[in-house]
Amino acid sequence: MQYDLAEFALKMVAPNNKLIYDDKGIPSVMVYVPKFKMSDVIDGAGDSTHPAFIVNGKEVPGIWISKYQNIVNNGRAYSLPGQDPTVNITWDTARGYCESKGKGWHMMTKAEWAAIMLWCKKNGFQPWGNNNYGKDSRETLQQAIPATYGSGTDAGKIYHVLTGTGPLTWSHNKQLDGIWDLNGNVSEWTGALRTVKGELQLLENNNGANSDNPQTAASSAWKAIDATTGAFITPDGNGTTANSIKIDATGAGGAQWCKTITKTSENFSCALGALTCSADISDAAKAVLRAYGLLPVDGAKASDYDDDRLWFNNVADERLFHSGGYSGSGASAGVGYSDGNWTYRGHVSVNIGWRSAYVDLESVGL
Repeated sequence: MQYDLAEFALKMVAPNNKLIYDDKGIPSVMVYVPKFKMSDVIDGAGDSTHPAFIVNGKEVPGIWISKYQNIVNNGRAYSLPGQDPTVNITWDTARGYCESKGKGWHMMTKAEWAAIMLWCKKNGFQPWGNNNYGKDSRETLQQAIPATYGSGTDAGKIYHVLTGTGPLTWSHNKQLDGIWDLNGNVSEWTGALRTVKGELQLLENNNGANSDNPQTAASSAWKAIDATTGAFITPDGNGTTANSIKIDATGAGGAQWCKTITKTSENFSCALGALTCSADISDAAKAVLRAYGLLPVDGAKASDYDDDRLWFNNVADERLFHSGGYSGSGASAGVGYSDGNWTYRGHVSVNIGWRSAYVDLESVGL
């Protein structure tokens, strides 16, 4: 009865929010994102369903995203308000905390991050957040409740704030019923996205939402993208798959998607709005990159995506990604931010947490 009353109170202020219980009967506060088409978020993109709403070839009516950055309780991830997000956890461990909650639970995927980013951009608002030690870089006053402070040269600076305690501008839709802290606070491990020596690899559509599709280093679920057709193809395991899309360092704060890497670097970045493709990347392949939030629309500039930035490493055997940025990321943080430079599988950081998501797989026969 206690949880029933909590659900009632939640629905009173946020009808699209729900307490979803894991297989241990413990709730998380989740936000529903209904299915939409590519044309709903990108002008002229066509009427295909956004990949975030396709799992193992089946369309789902919507996805549930953690309203708050997650904490851990008894080896499971939970979305709860007023918490200090759990950090210093590896990518695999964070994913395990999500998947252990039961069928359909998973670490938020790149397809899901992209869906929210594209929705926000289409609706004319990119969320702010704790990207400047307790406040947004565009704010003059700190408004959220501090949780932890820095040490050493960062002594006295606010690192983390309690989840969901910022102003409405920190919600993805600028309303109480939105998803909070997608910009800053702690950057968030992101599923189903990696590079292998600079070769872009994902799990097709939102297959990362189904734990039956493993995301281990050697998993066959990882796919490269054909630069001509935009199709998902089986990689060769060395980052040298014929005709696959790779990331090239162009120097002076630039990067481009290409078929052949001409400049390598362990640490380079580019504003999302300035990211480009070499001439041999087809329009079909560009459409796939845009669907996953990895390429701006034609004619874009950095400010069109709030100066959100992407970081890469095209030397390392494998690099995973985290999204959103952290309290020290400044203007480069945001829902379009992704970082895959030093992020090997064993990497941990006081600045990296994660967020679980849920898809009702049984409702579509999975």
